[in-house]
Order: sequence, then C-alpha cells, then structure tokens
Amino acid sequence: MHDKGGDDMLETEHGEFELIKNYRDAFILDDFNKRYLDIFNIFPYLVGDYASGMLRLKGFTKSGKTNGVRLIPDYLMESCALNCPYYILKNPHFDPNTKRDS
Repeated sequence: MHDKGGDDMLETEHGEFELIKNYRDAFILDDFNKRYLDIFNIFPYLVGDYASGMLRLKGFTKSGKTNGVRLIPDYLMESCALNCPYYILKNPHFDPNTKRDS
C-alpha cells in the first residue's frame, strides 16, 4: 500500500500520522486539522479526499467486510470523483482496545 520508499510522518493537532499515499498533493494540514474528529481515533487508517472543494475523511479498520483497509481502492473507485486528490494516513499510535464512546 506504500506509495513511496520512505516513511513520511506528519505532526498534526490530533497527533502523529504516517502519510502512506498523497495523490495529487491532496494533504493540506489546515484542512485536516479542521475536519478531524475524535471518532477517527478508533481507526488505524484514514482516507481524505476532496469532493467539490471540501475535504471528506473516512476511517478504515485493519480488517472488516465493510470498512477494512483492503477496501480502500473500492472506496476510491466507487465513492470519489474520478482522479480526485486523496491521501491515505496510518495512525501509528492506534490502540485496538480503544472503543467508541456511547
């Protein structure tokens, strides 16, 4: 899933993330900081894409039938505009024991 040989670590207001792919230079730190919500802490992977000039974020799990990381290519093909800018982040501090608050 890596796009580049080196690991690109990003410091954000919400912690450190590994930039796995940055298609069409989509990652804009200010946009990410504004759109990120604590609910995304439960996902080890995030996809950010731009639709109509607005950033959308979607979380993915390590495995799963509906939102597993292996389904990211399907999400990009089916839910994103053709050739839209997008990026994939990995949360290196993801804790699988973290649960969503009720």
